[in-house]
Amino acid sequence: MLALALAIAAELVGTTALKLSDGFSNYVATGGVVVGYLSSFYFLGLALEALPIGKVYAIWSAVGIVGTTAIGLVFFGESIDPAAVVGVGLILVGIVLLTTVSGAHTPAH
Repeated sequence: MLALALAIAAELVGTTALKLSDGFSNYVATGGVVVGYLSSFYFLGLALEALPIGKVYAIWSAVGIVGTTAIGLVFFGESIDPAAVVGVGLILVGIVLLTTVSGAHTPAH
């Protein structure tokens, strides 16, 4: 799970840097994009060694969506409407169901 958490954190850094890169004209932020996404995929690969692909990708992408939404709200003054709040809530409910209720698992080798 640590590798998945690091993959998520790195993806959030990469996506935030992408916002700051000004179409890749800001070279420092562009470097953050490259490092963030490369790190994210590296740690995502490590997470896939121990966890099922469906759960890993669902958690990684969902937490990335929720996290970037929060970053947009807090750091970039973006706003979301009630429908988007419901959508983010449904994403969170989906992840809770997937990780706590679902019987999906990695098949035996």
